[in-house]
Order: sequence, then C-alpha cells, then structure tokens
Amino acid sequence: MTVAGNRDPEARSRRHDPGRRDRLIDVALGVLAEHGVAGTTHRRVAAAADVPLGSMTYHFGSMDDLLHAAFTRLAERTADAFDQALTEAGTAQAAGDAVVGLIAGPTLNDPETMLASLELYALAARRPEFRAITDAWMARSREALHRHFDPETALMLDALIEGTTLHRALSLDPMPVSTVRAAVERIVRP
Repeated sequence: MTVAGNRDPEARSRRHDPGRRDRLIDVALGVLAEHGVAGTTHRRVAAAADVPLGSMTYHFGSMDDLLHAAFTRLAERTADAFDQALTEAGTAQAAGDAVVGLIAGPTLNDPETMLASLELYALAARRPEFRAITDAWMARSREALHRHFDPETALMLDALIEGTTLHRALSLDPMPVSTVRAAVERIVRP
C-alpha cells in the first residue's frame, strides 16, 4: 500500500513501458500461430503479454490494426532473413545454396513463422486490404534474389520458395533437400 501522494515504484514501472507496442506485436504473432486469426482477440493477446486489456486498445484501435501490424512484422522479419542470406552469398552458386537453405532451413520452417504465414495467406486471400502486406513481402524477396538472378529467374525462385516451403510443411512425406536442390539448380542453370 502507498501513502497518499507516493506512487508505488513497481506500478509506475509497469506503466512506463516504451517497448510495449512492439512486444504486443510479437506476442500477437505467437497468438496468431496458436489460435489463428479467428481465435486471436485483444483479450487473448493482452493475457499472453501480461498487460492490461486497455493497453491493447490504446496501441491498436481495432483488431485489423493489430493484425496489420503483426503480419507486417512477420513479412519484414522474413524479408530481412532473405536479404541477409542473399547478401552473404558472393556468387550465383552460393545464392542458389542460400535459396535451398531458405526453403529447407529454420527461417521459413519455424513452426510459429509457418503457422502465422499460413494465417496471413488465408487472410490476404479473403481480404484484399491485407494483400499489400503479401505483395510487399514478395517484392522484397524478389529484390533480394535480383542481386544474383535476372528478374524472370528471381520470380520463378520466389514462387518455388513459397510453394516448396508450403509443400514441405504440409506433406506427411516432405520433399527431401536433394530434390529441393535439384529444383533450384534447374531454375538457375545458365
């Protein structure tokens, strides 16, 4: 209990949380992966983030605002990983290896990332206002691929990455990495 005029330092530190909005976005991605768009609510995200429900409506005027922020974060993080992998590739061969690594590695196959991505794809398919997120994501992926490949090859690789990642994630018998490598090599072969 506090004396009148004195504030509880612990309560004050909870209110002063400059990173709260970012943390809520990150937590929302986990909630989206676990419960889907239909099961994601302000209340559920607030509980998962251990913040008052009012924080949600303070930072996000609507559920669409929260979904847009969370899915934009997902797309930016994934595009950043593409950028990094392809920037580090010094040759076209290394870039092909990086593409195989993106398809078969942890970046796109992390369960939370995969489930949240599937939720974004479904939402964007139903609600065109969310397609701007997927469109920007694909544009950044192709831009990263353009460092090493012509525009048509980059487009084919981008589609291969999306489709093959989904195929591997949803198949009971995922495509082996050797087949992924063969597909990439067929596309990038001079």
